Amino acid sequence: MDNIKKVLSNKVSRRKFVAGIGAGVGATAAVALASGCSSSGNSSTLTSGGGGTGTTTTTTYTDVDYLNFALNLEYLEAEFYLNAATGSGLSAADALTGAGAVTGGGVMVPTTGVSAAYAASFSAYLNEVAQDELNHVRALQATISGPLKGTPVPRPAIALDFFAALATAAKITTSNTFTPFDSIPDFLIGSFTFEDVGVTAYSGAAPLITTPAVLDAAAGIQAVEAYHAGIVRTLIVAADYANGATSTTYQTIANQVSTLRATLGGGNETPLSKTSIVAASSSNAVAYARTPAQVLNIVFGVAGTGVTSGGFFPSGVNGNIKST
Repeated sequence: MDNIKKVLSNKVSRRKFVAGIGAGVGATAAVALASGCSSSGNSSTLTSGGGGTGTTTTTTYTDVDYLNFALNLEYLEAEFYLNAATGSGLSAADALTGAGAVTGGGVMVPTTGVSAAYAASFSAYLNEVAQDELNHVRALQATISGPLKGTPVPRPAIALDFFAALATAAKITTSNTFTPFDSIPDFLIGSFTFEDVGVTAYSGAAPLITTPAVLDAAAGIQAVEAYHAGIVRTLIVAADYANGATSTTYQTIANQVSTLRATLGGGNETPLSKTSIVAASSSNAVAYARTPAQVLNIVFGVAGTGVTSGGFFPSGVNGNIKST
């Protein structure tokens, strides 16, 4: 499968996606929700292709380049969670001068099909993660302009409404109106894809970092992203328990996202189940790694080399690392 159009070829109704009937196909709606952070050092080998077997080009980058790459992706995560929590995204001051526009998004009201207590708990969780992602944006900007004496890039144009195009291509809906902001199950699947990729991106970048202070900060951010990923993966399994001891509805959705994510962005994946929550190698319990090029394949929604825009970044990302 060379690109997302070939992958998104099965048909399932909008009702089936939310309810989980035919869930294995429904998960394709969230495939390109991937974001994540990547901060690294002096040089790297960017391997193209979803499976990591394409053309390899060695390019030299600085720690500033890698932190700016991470900043682009943190902008995406922050916009996703802030929109869900508050109905609006980053302030002009946080987005920086020259920021691109954000389309799509919307406040998440977690009341459908859940108790008032669960809705309140989920809202508290959502607000905490939104603040975490905002703090990540600010921390990266401060590190780039402070210790590294560089210039942080502004927020690129972000298309949160890319979800609708994916859902239509996947035949989940014919009305081109799908959004992950309308129910907790939809939102959890989107969060699942973001957080897992964030952890793998940091793991891939860590060996490349040359500044000790940057490595320390990156490790701290990765730890928070791993907490987020673990919470999301647990909530997905818990949602199945709520539907009955034998239900695997949302696990099936998440695992279909995982399979498609691997197709687009390379790297290994750990299937989610009631006995397997952690995404890591079974041999040593170490988190998987992705290169910046593999991360871009996912957020652009296409496998292959030389892609510079698409998906959630309709005009591309800002900085020197911008091509798959």
